[in-house]
Amino acid sequence: MKKTILRRDEHSTASPIATIPPFLSRIYHSRGVFNAEDLELSLANLLDSSQLRGIDVAVKLLVDAFQHKQKIMIVGDFDCDGATSTALAVHALRSMGAYDCQYLVPNRFEFGYGLTPEIVDLAATMQPDLIVTVDNGISSIDGVNRAKSLGIKVLVTDHHLPGDQTPDADAIVNPNQALCGFLSKNAAGVGVIFYVMSALRSALRELAWFEKNSIKEPNLGNYLDLVALGTVADLVPLDKNNRIFVEQGLKRIRAGRCRPGIRAILACAQRKPENIRASDMGFAIGPRLNAAGRLDDMSLGIECLLSEDEYSANQLALRLDQLNQDRKSIEADMKMDADIKLHEMDFGKGEMAWGLCLYEAHWHQGVIGILASRVKEKFHRPVIVFAPAADDPTIENPELKGSARSISGFHMRDALDIIAKRHPTYLSKFGGHAMAAGMTIEKKHLKEFTQAFDTVVREQLTVQDLESTLLSDGALSENELTIECVNMLELAGPWGQQFPEPRFDDTFELVQQRVLKDKHLKLVLTKPGSSQMFDAIQFNSEWVGKSLPEQIRVAYRPNINEFRGRKSVQLMIDHIETVS
Repeated sequence: MKKTILRRDEHSTASPIATIPPFLSRIYHSRGVFNAEDLELSLANLLDSSQLRGIDVAVKLLVDAFQHKQKIMIVGDFDCDGATSTALAVHALRSMGAYDCQYLVPNRFEFGYGLTPEIVDLAATMQPDLIVTVDNGISSIDGVNRAKSLGIKVLVTDHHLPGDQTPDADAIVNPNQALCGFLSKNAAGVGVIFYVMSALRSALRELAWFEKNSIKEPNLGNYLDLVALGTVADLVPLDKNNRIFVEQGLKRIRAGRCRPGIRAILACAQRKPENIRASDMGFAIGPRLNAAGRLDDMSLGIECLLSEDEYSANQLALRLDQLNQDRKSIEADMKMDADIKLHEMDFGKGEMAWGLCLYEAHWHQGVIGILASRVKEKFHRPVIVFAPAADDPTIENPELKGSARSISGFHMRDALDIIAKRHPTYLSKFGGHAMAAGMTIEKKHLKEFTQAFDTVVREQLTVQDLESTLLSDGALSENELTIECVNMLELAGPWGQQFPEPRFDDTFELVQQRVLKDKHLKLVLTKPGSSQMFDAIQFNSEWVGKSLPEQIRVAYRPNINEFRGRKSVQLMIDHIETVS
């Protein structure tokens, strides 16, 4: 697969942002930030909850539940956003004096996603008066109808795109529903439920609820660690509102004011809370929580986040860490299988499908999404990975679960819709968005579906679209490759989805080259005509075993390396190419 470095616009006509260095202004401009106001990430700059359509009705439902001592059941999702949303809702409602608040998370292997009729029936055994969905529900037409038929009220809080029909819930809070004027359409599920809890607290305060019931009014700022974690882990775009959530959550964690569960997971990941960055939430905490939902039961992750004492949190975090190790082992085996299949497709001769579909009978459906992401990253083309929906080999027409990942320019959910219209029997059900989707098909349709998927990809993409592009913020001068400037870059975030961590590129002369652990490349580089040298490292480098020329072009991210008390600038290499 060809990979090229493409520089972002270095010649913005916008005026430099006052009080910050020019190189930071350039970086911000390329991300749509042109004034100092957009960099104000205090809580005072959060959007107001009153802009959310349906929030008044939602709050009235919850207030009635409080006043009439009704049972509230939270129904969440089995990923990190769902876990943080569930933990936040349960903890906030209990702390505000809810009479009886429990939670239920569907086991992905038994019930699938969302508020299904089956989940409602299970919830009904606990006799709730009100079901509150978090991070799901906007497409749960049948599940909401089932709840209503049983006399259970439903409040849907979600952030996913609604379909042509929305459920007949008693209230819906979703910034992406029609006629909602909330300006941040990128809120994660945990952000939505935070707003609902904030509005509920205000309503209870006006009713003097806390004084009458001798309850200490909760500080919702204490839940911002959960909001930050769910927002980063769910890969929602970091618009200004989401950056406020993440920045404020990170500040609390760094100051040691986070819940024991997050502290315990960080310890398992060997991360110091005082040095945590947004990327740690995505690569260290999120995967450990997600492992519970992928391999076992997300209740384990939720209990870790709800834990009030260090010992329990540590024990639960250790179990999550072991599940994550198990997930890595399963993923490694599946990746080996996939590599063999992909090698057989003979990518080097240009015969590989443009839209890849992979399947093995022993693959784990909880890990297929990760494998799809890995294959997409390696070959830069839309990928769907399938696994059996059930372990029962006696089923005559077994179903397969598929998880899809896409590239820029190819809307995965719309592509599946095209296939469904052309071939109505292929897809049993599907859903998702532009970059990711899920589906169910019968195994007997796999071959025909694979061909249909490749056809749609070829219709919508070009050969150039299959070339991977690394976006660069240009070159940094020697005066900018300093510890002070690198610290500025780290503090200039938080960086994340659609507000990416800065990456730079430049031509360097090779001083030294060696291999670490048979797969990583350790270099010493210097700029032409300069005496200043930089340590650099590329993990899992394709250049291992090859000799690099004297001059190379490198795409890199600078960071601070500390060794034996000495700090220096180190270049984390994303890509190396020769200079012609």
